[in-house]
Amino acid sequence: MEIDPTALPDDIDALKDIVCSTLAALNSAKAEAAAARAERSDIVAYIAHLKLQIEKLKRTIYGPRAERTARLLDQMEFELADLEATATEDELNAEQMAARNGVPSAPGTTRKRPSRQPFPDHLPRERIVLPGPDACTCCGGKRLAKLGETVTETLESTPRQHKVLQYVREKFTCRDCDTISQNPAPFHVIPRAFAGPSLLAMIAHEKFGQHQPLNRQSERFAREGVPLSVSTLADLVGAVCVALAPVFRHMEAAVFAAARLHGDDTTVPVLARGQTDIGRTWVYVRDDRPFGGAGPPCAVFYYSRDRSGIHPQMHLARYSGILQADAYSGYNKLYESGRAPGPIVEAACWAHARRKFFELADIAANAKRRAQGRAPAFIAPMALAAVQRIDAIFEIERTINGKLPAERLATRQEFSARLVADLEIWMRAERVKLSRHNDVAKAMDYMLTRWPSFTRFLNDGRICLSNNAAERAIRSLALGRRNWLFAGSDRGGQRAAVMYSLITTAKMNGIDPQAWLADVLARIANHPAQRLDELMPWNWTTRQAATVSNAA
Repeated sequence: MEIDPTALPDDIDALKDIVCSTLAALNSAKAEAAAARAERSDIVAYIAHLKLQIEKLKRTIYGPRAERTARLLDQMEFELADLEATATEDELNAEQMAARNGVPSAPGTTRKRPSRQPFPDHLPRERIVLPGPDACTCCGGKRLAKLGETVTETLESTPRQHKVLQYVREKFTCRDCDTISQNPAPFHVIPRAFAGPSLLAMIAHEKFGQHQPLNRQSERFAREGVPLSVSTLADLVGAVCVALAPVFRHMEAAVFAAARLHGDDTTVPVLARGQTDIGRTWVYVRDDRPFGGAGPPCAVFYYSRDRSGIHPQMHLARYSGILQADAYSGYNKLYESGRAPGPIVEAACWAHARRKFFELADIAANAKRRAQGRAPAFIAPMALAAVQRIDAIFEIERTINGKLPAERLATRQEFSARLVADLEIWMRAERVKLSRHNDVAKAMDYMLTRWPSFTRFLNDGRICLSNNAAERAIRSLALGRRNWLFAGSDRGGQRAAVMYSLITTAKMNGIDPQAWLADVLARIANHPAQRLDELMPWNWTTRQAATVSNAA
């Protein structure tokens, strides 16, 4: 609506009409602008969603051809979450603007929101009955009969609730002999302690599974009205480790009974006098699922103050079998032929070897350097070619994951052996053209000097192409370092290793670590030692998990 300032009427009522109509048009324009902004945000989020789905489908069809693909998906997931939050915010603002100004709301969104699924049956239901009307909303009649009901379910959560269990033991006296009889005191997980198994499991899982230091837990307990000092919590954690020691030893025996192990280590800062030293945490993983094995998936961790080779030699002193690990020199004595009780067969990790080439051919990292205004790093064509050749071998491995060793071996002999032979011929031909100081040459030497270990998977269907099982097991510890920063002492590192073993094994078997720990702590004292295997995560049934959940 256009208004000519020179032709405005002198009548006040006419001027008021013009002002009202102008304000109405302005409000309508604001509502339309908000709706357009919401629609634009929705479309942007929808486009990001489609791009993410395309990348996921490409990854499913063609496989993760490079590590940068995984990074790209993570970045797209993050961006999509932010765009969807923005789109929802704009939609709600547009609806409120339209309601205030009495204009039609914006059309439906383009995005496909996830359909609402029924809540799990095991969740308890609390009925909140809203009373029906006293009279008919149409005629006002009082003669109403219930026809049925409509149930709307809303998922809700309540803060942690703590309670005190009072075990009342009645005393009786005998009128014949004056003897006082009374039932024995109830079992406590920790002698003379006040904490129940569920509380102990929660404290231990928060510290080692969720990486929440005891000082933060103490602060949270205080806010919840339960004063528990850091010293008290530390006492409980130490006692839990003692109570669970038999479980750890049984798990340790199960790990080293495997014919094939994954091994790895990572740094652990440990508090020292006036400084922080760098300790090590070692992990050994048994995971027979890639070749259809029946052995239980489990892992054990160990702590040491340094990375001396004596530590893995002590850990594996009574083991003989296949060890999949990196090329750490501390393992070399384990591979000697005269070793007792027998030599350990080395199986090298192709993922480690590929990473050395990938770092020299990481185009995504170069793009980031350019965006930051830094000079791009040199992309080695040979490194890129090596990554492509290794990826072709990994592509075959994905098709036989979970199959029996004989079938895996047949597929490797038919398809992978030729690719591996071609890779060796190509690397040896290209290696002679490079200086020994060249980074690509160093990556080639890493493989060529250990070629029998890299090709051992072609003769044994149980061997995996990578050591990713150990890296997955140790990843949670690496992420947790940002929270707890350092271990308080060597003993603290040893306790952490025990608890990481239990929690990681529970996760590998697909069960809730905290519920499992609570159940084990409640039963361990009265459980026969010869039947300890019944408490292990791989034998912990769904029925037991449901029982613990209901009891909590």
